[in-house]
Amino acid sequence: MQNRRVILVVEDNPIIRMCAVDLVDAAGFEALEAGSADEAILLLEARPDIHLVFTDVEMPGTMDGLKLSHYIRGRWPLVKLILASGKMIINESHLPANARFFSKPYQEGMIVGAMIALLSDGPAP
Repeated sequence: MQNRRVILVVEDNPIIRMCAVDLVDAAGFEALEAGSADEAILLLEARPDIHLVFTDVEMPGTMDGLKLSHYIRGRWPLVKLILASGKMIINESHLPANARFFSKPYQEGMIVGAMIALLSDGPAP
C-alpha cells in the first residue's frame, strides 16, 4: 500500500462494520476497524496516520460514538469525523466542529462523497 488515506471504522456490529470497511476499501482508502470506542482510541494512539474516523453513534462500552467524536476532536483535532446512526438524529449543534452526520440506512455514495470532501478540505480547525 502506498500513501492511501487511512480511515478508521468504529462499529460494534461486526456485519455492519465489515460492510463499512468494504465501502472504505472500495473507495480507495485504507480501512482500519474497531468494535468499540476503547479500541478506536488505542488505534488512534498507535497510528498517527489515521485521517478520518467513521463511527456509529450507538455503541456499548465506556463511551458512545458521539462522546468518542468529541474526545477525538479534543485530542486529535486534525482527524476528520463522520457519525452515523439508525436510531437517532444528531442535531448539528451537538456534533464536534466540522463533523458530518448521516442517518442509517445511508447511501454509500453519500458517505464516500463526504469522506472525499472532508479529506480534501485540509485540516479541521
